[in-house]
Amino acid sequence: MERIRDLSSKKAAVIFTKSSCCMCHSIKTLFYELGASPAIHELDKDPEGREMERALRALGSSNPAVPAVFVGGRYIGSAKDIISFHVDGSLKQMLKEAKAIWL
Repeated sequence: MERIRDLSSKKAAVIFTKSSCCMCHSIKTLFYELGASPAIHELDKDPEGREMERALRALGSSNPAVPAVFVGGRYIGSAKDIISFHVDGSLKQMLKEAKAIWL
């Protein structure tokens, strides 16, 4: 859990992913298209990935635990949540407030 907190606070937008996850790719692409440059942490390429995945589930991430998105150091959700925030316009506002984008 400590590593998740540490990594999620290092940048305004952070996405925990797995390299083979198509929804992770879609969420990363969405962030890039919105003008954000999130830190990406691929759990399947990290020696502590399994432990971090369990910690993400403990925070409330769904199953599968990725993508897990943090904005401004706060967990905001998984793919379903991010798409909902994008559709209602609040994702862009969250990114602006966290200074992840400057539009």
